[in-house]
Amino acid sequence: MKFDEFTGEVQHRLELPGTGETVRAIRATLLTLGQRLPEGNAEDLAASLPMEIKWYLTGAVHEHGQRFDWQKFVSRVSEIEETDPADAAYHARVIVDLVQTLVPESDFQQLRDSLPESEDDENWDNLFEIVDNGGWSETTEA
Repeated sequence: MKFDEFTGEVQHRLELPGTGETVRAIRATLLTLGQRLPEGNAEDLAASLPMEIKWYLTGAVHEHGQRFDWQKFVSRVSEIEETDPADAAYHARVIVDLVQTLVPESDFQQLRDSLPESEDDENWDNLFEIVDNGGWSETTEA
């Protein structure tokens, strides 16, 4: 998949008005995810993505392996994307679902294994809600 196809698919799924908003949502999600993941895991996940998209997970990140929970992730994505936390969380779920369709299963499992699942605010299982419900479809739209 090329950059234009990736951003077009995200724009369609999120029903965003323009490319600028779409790229901001992608950058916010993947940059923040790249900050949370160990560098090697981020590189593995990024390897199958378009060059311009993979940059957000790897090259744009100054410090990999930071420890923060799901709530802090949503807060950071919301701040970068300049949107409210509920929208930021939904955008992240949709973007991660698209990434899941493009990367090897082993790399996606490595992503999941890097993020703890629990009953508290650290519960990264929230990020995989769309993936776990069978993936995005036209009927998934809010």
